[in-house]
Amino acid sequence: MRVPVPPCEDRPRSAAGGTVKGRALTLVAICIPARNEAAELPGLFEALERLRPGPSHVCFLLDRCDDDSVELIGDYTGCATASVRMITAPTGCTTVGRARHLAMQAGLAALGGADGLLLTTDADSRPAPDWVSAMTRALSVADLVAGRIVRRADRPSALQDRIETYYDSLFAMRRHLDPVPWEAAETHHHGGGANMGIRSEAYRALGGFTPRASGEDAALLDAAARAGLRVRHDAACTVETSDRREGRCPGGLANALRWADTCDAAATFVAHPVDAAWQYRLHAAARTAFDTGRPWGVAAALSLTRDHVIGVARDCPNGEAFAMRIVPVPPGGMRSVALPVAEAELAALLHGWAAA
Repeated sequence: MRVPVPPCEDRPRSAAGGTVKGRALTLVAICIPARNEAAELPGLFEALERLRPGPSHVCFLLDRCDDDSVELIGDYTGCATASVRMITAPTGCTTVGRARHLAMQAGLAALGGADGLLLTTDADSRPAPDWVSAMTRALSVADLVAGRIVRRADRPSALQDRIETYYDSLFAMRRHLDPVPWEAAETHHHGGGANMGIRSEAYRALGGFTPRASGEDAALLDAAARAGLRVRHDAACTVETSDRREGRCPGGLANALRWADTCDAAATFVAHPVDAAWQYRLHAAARTAFDTGRPWGVAAALSLTRDHVIGVARDCPNGEAFAMRIVPVPPGGMRSVALPVAEAELAALLHGWAAA
């Protein structure tokens, strides 16, 4: 899929083939799917009212609610600082991906066709007071931003903390090996619908969240990168979310936390850092090859023919899209390894680079 980028006058080119600056957009719609969240909604309303600056619009998509959610949002509509829209999902809306997309469509409608920013979170989450301002800053240099999701400490999970720390370190290694001009100074690894922002024109071009039972957020991030859009993982954009073990989405955070409650580190398998490093280095090489007009320069390293590489490059709008599309998994596949082994391997890699 080839996605058009916004007009050139709004998106100066960077040396890396992406974009490093865009016009600031002040129209902001926050889009929130909710299913039976009456217990969580009052806390969300308080967090929304603490946002400085506040959003232009807040849009709720009510998905098969049979509790007091509708009444609570109706009451909030009468006293909210922002303009509030409440939409009920049609019969047959059975996936979180579909629900989130409908919430985002409500946000697009609230913007009235104007360019703006769509932010999305969950009804059991609490955006930080500076969330809108942090997202606005981040989206002035990026097309899609994945913010940091911080779990409440009601029921801590040491293993989940350890897994997230490992993947944060792995992502930091990625940006060491494959730096891009639109990335945040302080990164993190996760991309979740509880904390995401996107330019409205980018959301339209991508076609939005897909109707998946889970993983709709990761799929949108992947589609954006493959389309050559600027995806930023910004730890300055923070949202606190529930650490409950019974969630609304199969395969979501609640499931991960339940699993972590019963497992130990030795039985937890994660991506092998050596394989990840192989991929990140080749992303950087592919990006450089494309931007210097010689995409076939990575053909030998990828065991691909020159004609194949040229064919892929011909369909790519920039080096980001080319890097994301042309680089496969390592020749032996992307291995999984026990968490303690992965931590040790990653520490050895980082130590070796520091000593070099």
